[in-house]
Amino acid sequence: MAGRETRQLLHLVFGGEITSPDSVEFRDLSNLHIVGIYPSYKTALAAWRAAAQATVDNANMRYFVVHLHRVLEPESSGP
Repeated sequence: MAGRETRQLLHLVFGGEITSPDSVEFRDLSNLHIVGIYPSYKTALAAWRAAAQATVDNANMRYFVVHLHRVLEPESSGP
């Protein structure tokens, strides 16, 4: 792999309490939980699962994985 450029595929994991289970509107934007930024989807997914599992008893708590690399470079194709 020498000489081959490796792209950073950053992923943000965050969540918070939503207004209802069929919505993605957060109840309080000042209380969003930023889990972290991860270098791959695999590590982001593991963090998402851990955060979601920790709040499984609250039906209005929801976590998301955002593909930051798609936001930062929307013109580039790829995963």
